[in-house]
Amino acid sequence: MGSNIVPHEGELRARLRRMAVAEHEIGDIVQDTYLKLARLNDVSHIRDGRAYFFTAARTVLLDRIRRDRIVRIDSLAEVDALALADEAPDPERRVSARLELERVRALIDALPDRCREIFHMRRVEALPQREIAARMGVSQEVVEAQTVRGLKLILKAIAAQGRNEGQQASLRKREDGKQRN
Repeated sequence: MGSNIVPHEGELRARLRRMAVAEHEIGDIVQDTYLKLARLNDVSHIRDGRAYFFTAARTVLLDRIRRDRIVRIDSLAEVDALALADEAPDPERRVSARLELERVRALIDALPDRCREIFHMRRVEALPQREIAARMGVSQEVVEAQTVRGLKLILKAIAAQGRNEGQQASLRKREDGKQRN
């Protein structure tokens, strides 16, 4: 757990400074946050160390504010600045990204053989043109031309799919309109 938390301490301290938390309080808040995390029996539920660390620090800061007799009105607003949205994509975004990746893979797979092979080495494996040319026994110009050709074919296919989806949506709207009448 420590390797997922400790690297974010500097960022947490900087955020607390921007919130105008006194320097001696920053040290206490960070230590209390580490203490809170050290008391956890199990850390397997922690998916994002950074977000968990900031959330724990926010809780510590809120506890401190509650304990204080005099609460500055802007303290509560500053606590919200410490809150971090979970940066992990939600399940819907993960599924969408996976589908998009499969779509791009299918488009790459549909390229002509030599074009596909060069495009994959250049864009997916990120190999230098010189190395690809040497491996395939072609000039660097051929590698560049095939990479550009592959990209153009993929972009053209994406545009065509977009047009088809737009046409299908338009047809569905027309059908829905006819059914309502």
